Amino acid sequence: MQRRSAIKNLALTIGGTIVLPAWANAWSKETLQNGTFKITYAEGTLLAEIVETIIPKTDTPGAKELGADKFILKMVADCYDKKSQDIFAKGLVLVDELSKKENGKTFVESDSKQRLEVLKKMSTSQNSEEKGFLQLVKGLTIDGYLVSEYVMTNLRIFEMVPGRYHGCVPIKK
Repeated sequence: MQRRSAIKNLALTIGGTIVLPAWANAWSKETLQNGTFKITYAEGTLLAEIVETIIPKTDTPGAKELGADKFILKMVADCYDKKSQDIFAKGLVLVDELSKKENGKTFVESDSKQRLEVLKKMSTSQNSEEKGFLQLVKGLTIDGYLVSEYVMTNLRIFEMVPGRYHGCVPIKK
């Protein structure tokens, strides 16, 4: 009976050593591209400027520099249904339209103060599509910023075991 278990475990081990490296090599930038959800280069640039307006560069890198726009695209492509993806794509168009209406130029061509005013106007808008889009982008921008390598390694303090253990402490009553 032990011989059968040993042969079975040996077969699983050999199979695993053959299959796992091929599986791990399949995880590359090229294979992790967005599936059906695509946006144009201009929309990608617009999204990058939106996230940079939400979290601008100061003494720390901005959201654009840390790739929050790419995080948003990946999340929308992989984690949202078709209806939400359409709302997201329509929201990008709404941002540009509102910017043209308010400033006479596209969001990308506007300066930082004008961009901020456009986003403020969207956040107080009665239009649920504008407000919903901005809430979605703000939330994903913050998530993408906080999980970036820079923030996780340089700004967050990691404690292996939170809290302190003080073994020998005098007790007062």
